[in-house]
Amino acid sequence: MAYEKHHGEAGERTRETHIELPAPTYWPIVFAFGVTLIAAGLVTHWSVSAVGFCIFVRGGWGWWHNVMPHEEHELVEIEPAHRPAPIEVETRSVVRMRAGEAQHRVRIPEKVHPYSAGVIGGLAGGAAMAALACLYGLVVEHSIWYPINLLAGVVIPSIGDLSVEQLKAFNGLAFIAACAGHIGISILVGIVYAVILPMFPKYAPFWAGILMPLFWSGLVATVLNLVNPVLNERISWPWFVAAQLGFGLVGGYVIARSTSISTMQSWSLAERAFVETPGLRPGRGEEKE
Repeated sequence: MAYEKHHGEAGERTRETHIELPAPTYWPIVFAFGVTLIAAGLVTHWSVSAVGFCIFVRGGWGWWHNVMPHEEHELVEIEPAHRPAPIEVETRSVVRMRAGEAQHRVRIPEKVHPYSAGVIGGLAGGAAMAALACLYGLVVEHSIWYPINLLAGVVIPSIGDLSVEQLKAFNGLAFIAACAGHIGISILVGIVYAVILPMFPKYAPFWAGILMPLFWSGLVATVLNLVNPVLNERISWPWFVAAQLGFGLVGGYVIARSTSISTMQSWSLAERAFVETPGLRPGRGEEKE
């Protein structure tokens, strides 16, 4: 039968009664089966590969003649109710959104915490951690100097060889080393918290107070077991984890409650370059409004 393509103009329903589709064929399956037998013969017997090669060649030959020299097609009738609907021309224009407007094309995080919030949060978390450590010393060892001297053992490895009674006594050098190390590490970890907290999903203080302390505790336990196993045996790890959780909860809460700073990713080039150009950057009066 003669077949004439006529799709009509835009806005008209097509007069096409049939759709031209590739004719169904089973040769690809035969071809794939031959490849499978060729591979199976590599681990069984060469005769399996020989049979598979014959099927492979026949399947490829039949598949080839489906498309060469002329492609085989079949006509599928179109039901009138399923014919394409008319194309309607839309006259409305599209409003372009700026990057950052209504969170359009912004990268995460959209807002970050200042480093000063990390310092303050680190000190607050360090104070909570120190309070829990001293509480452990009073309740378990009946001396607040025991956890302080153990902390100094990270800086001074020889402290790990002291007796329990010596660890319970005041040691000026150990006290200075413990304070310096604890304050420095607390500030560094607080800054890290300030950087990664905006990347956390909802309830960032919870994740920072639970997930990160547990990860940090496991890392410290692994490293300390390799560096100073004697000191590692004297640490009460349940109390250590509790102290880390106290640091994470307090420090994460303080940092999360700090003022966030919007990133410059939604700014225009003129705004990022701090160029006072009329028309490109809003004036100070417009910014206040």
